Amino acid sequence: MGRLTARTPITRIAVVDDELVVRRRADTLAVEEPLEIRLSGTPLTVTMRTPGHDVELAAGFLVSESVIAAGGDVLSAIHCGGPGTGGGATGSVGPLLTIGAEPPASAPSGNTYNVLDVTLRAGLDAPVTDIARNFYTTSSCGVCGAASIEAIEKTSRFDVAADAVTTDAVLLLGLPEKLREGQAVFDKTGGLHAAALFDAVTGELLVLREDVGRHNAVDKVVGWATLEGRLPLSGTVLQVSGRASFELVQKAVMAGIPILSAVSAPSSLAVELAAASGLTLAGFVRGASLNVYSRADRVVV
Repeated sequence: MGRLTARTPITRIAVVDDELVVRRRADTLAVEEPLEIRLSGTPLTVTMRTPGHDVELAAGFLVSESVIAAGGDVLSAIHCGGPGTGGGATGSVGPLLTIGAEPPASAPSGNTYNVLDVTLRAGLDAPVTDIARNFYTTSSCGVCGAASIEAIEKTSRFDVAADAVTTDAVLLLGLPEKLREGQAVFDKTGGLHAAALFDAVTGELLVLREDVGRHNAVDKVVGWATLEGRLPLSGTVLQVSGRASFELVQKAVMAGIPILSAVSAPSSLAVELAAASGLTLAGFVRGASLNVYSRADRVVV
């Protein structure tokens, strides 16, 4: 798994036949490292993520921030030296990343592969990183530091409400199992979120990504679609492994995804945004039941 997982010694305590048994063993952990995203050498944001698919992560983040809307908006993305080394050609420049490429398991001297410098096509403006929007994010919350909802709400280029797609309720109920079957790193660590994109009619898996942050996993999915020229993602379902937060609904709307399905609960703000945007939001999708919180007309029984 390279830099996706790490081994660490642990002390395991368990009750066996009514007695405490203590054993020392090695355990596998999901790797969590910071990624600094720069635009033409200027720092934009730092997020805690699982290394891998960093270009997709950056592209998905930029879509959700209404900076880009297509893969052609990204001219290049280069892993460079760590903080303080400068960006682009002034740092320890790594190779131009191909789509979905993984950083090497062992980085060359001076390159941590934790700084990604993105160059956008001419005419695109970077987000304003002022006091109204703190662009520091963590693996648990992608919008921490926002001064207000107004500071993070964006107007999507795509009309999700107009998407006429419908999906079968039984198909929707089967997506969490398909998502779980594709979580290779979770099988080793038990410590990663996942997001996957499915065809809403056939149930075909289009892409699946894992990360310590649920919002990062979604950004990687959206970033993959962006770089593959698939936006808007009409006729698709975004399945996530955890709860449905406001930010996940926002990311789905920004990518033109009409249906968001979560195995856990949505927040009140997520439901409000989904209803206002015309997105179908399903929660507690597990076992033989699900709850539809908005645009239930798309779920065919």
